[in-house]
Amino acid sequence: MNKNLNEIPIFFAVDDGYIPFLAVAMQSLVEHSSKENYYNIRILYTNICEENKEKIIKYEKENIKIQFVLVNDYIDKIKDKLYTRDYYTKTTYFRLFIPEIFTQYDKALYLDSDIVFLSDVADLYNSQMGDNLVAGIPDGAVQNIDIFKDYVEKVVGISSYKNYFNAGILLMNLKELREFKFQEKFLYLLETVKFTVAQDQDYLNRLCKGRVTLLKKEWNKMPIPGDEIKEEDIKLIHYNLAYKPWHFDDILYQKYFWKYAKETEFLETIQKIKENYTEEDKKIDRENSKRLLEIAQKEANCVGDDRFNRR
Repeated sequence: MNKNLNEIPIFFAVDDGYIPFLAVAMQSLVEHSSKENYYNIRILYTNICEENKEKIIKYEKENIKIQFVLVNDYIDKIKDKLYTRDYYTKTTYFRLFIPEIFTQYDKALYLDSDIVFLSDVADLYNSQMGDNLVAGIPDGAVQNIDIFKDYVEKVVGISSYKNYFNAGILLMNLKELREFKFQEKFLYLLETVKFTVAQDQDYLNRLCKGRVTLLKKEWNKMPIPGDEIKEEDIKLIHYNLAYKPWHFDDILYQKYFWKYAKETEFLETIQKIKENYTEEDKKIDRENSKRLLEIAQKEANCVGDDRFNRR
């Protein structure tokens, strides 16, 4: 590493199934990188084949380092306590252990792999966050769906749904998280409270509330219409939930995904994934989305509501 460059620590967490989409994210990251920065990328995993690792390592450049970090030993100790739903895997929890595993860093980015960059990720890393625990972007789905607004305020315990952030694009103050004893508190909360809607994201919001820096939506634009953001101002697109261009034809901003997918060696693989995604699969996606709303509504209905002064 050239010591004159600014180091940008970046973490992803994937399994073999998401390697093609990680490649798309990497392609876009590299194209928007700057020679002034050193991008130190670590990919947390428990099971990825060597062939896929080699394909991702090809994105290395003089100022871009990519390492695969096996976390089996660490996760095995608590894997039975980690629960998921629908299409999620336990990799979604890996971000919560970054502060204690990588003590050499005071600050780092965690990024989901279902994204494309339209700007230099270093600008996101350089966001000011003071002594707050995390910096994130208000979750687009929560901001637009009333049931989710009620859920995060009543069940997760956030004072305003406007403060509820999406955990897929996260600037982490690792130093403050360690001093806060975040991991110890998370493991305790995991034993006592169960969030079934957004799991690790709900835990992060519950634990970090009051110490969150909210960033501009341009850094985590989901394919949801309605936000007053000009397309030319978008810096990062996040194809989260069921908004997958590799499953559906009518996803907002899908042109950016396919632009970078065409530049990877996974294009044919991704196209086959889309071709093989059946109408039954799509029906299951729609049912899962409906069921998620029903779960959020049911849990919100089970909690008293003291948000308003009612007589």
